[in-house]
Amino acid sequence: MEAASPTFRPTFQQAFGHGLYLGALSAVASVTTGVIATMFWPGPSSPPGWSWAVLVLAPLLLGIALGIMSGRRTGVQVGSREIRTSSLLGEGEVPWNRVVDLRAERRGRRNVVSVYLDSGASVQLNAPYSGGLFAADPQFELKVFALSHLWRSHRFGGLPS
Repeated sequence: MEAASPTFRPTFQQAFGHGLYLGALSAVASVTTGVIATMFWPGPSSPPGWSWAVLVLAPLLLGIALGIMSGRRTGVQVGSREIRTSSLLGEGEVPWNRVVDLRAERRGRRNVVSVYLDSGASVQLNAPYSGGLFAADPQFELKVFALSHLWRSHRFGGLPS
């Protein structure tokens, strides 16, 4: 893909929030496992106190690190021939001539960009998106406008000079 292609990725705040969420879920699972293991702990003594801090902090910090790293791999790249999405689970490409509509929609608690294809299917883009708290993107409307402008340029006669 050409070097001047616009790329949309989750913001640092969104990647941090996603990692914090995953880390918190992992910490809850870790502490729950620790409580169950304590019930079957052999002998009269219990596990040391520092082990509980490790059970909370290790998954939390690991989740944050993984969230930030995965945020750099997730995104949308717009080219002259197609729009390309990438995530940890795979990649996809949609040629511009198959796109019949591009719009921002409310899905759950987030505003996302959906691309509607000539086959009737819709594809939700990985970025940009905006939601509450850590998922907020103050430039979401500008990014949607840029995507819409690029799509209209390709749909109705190529990029303006």
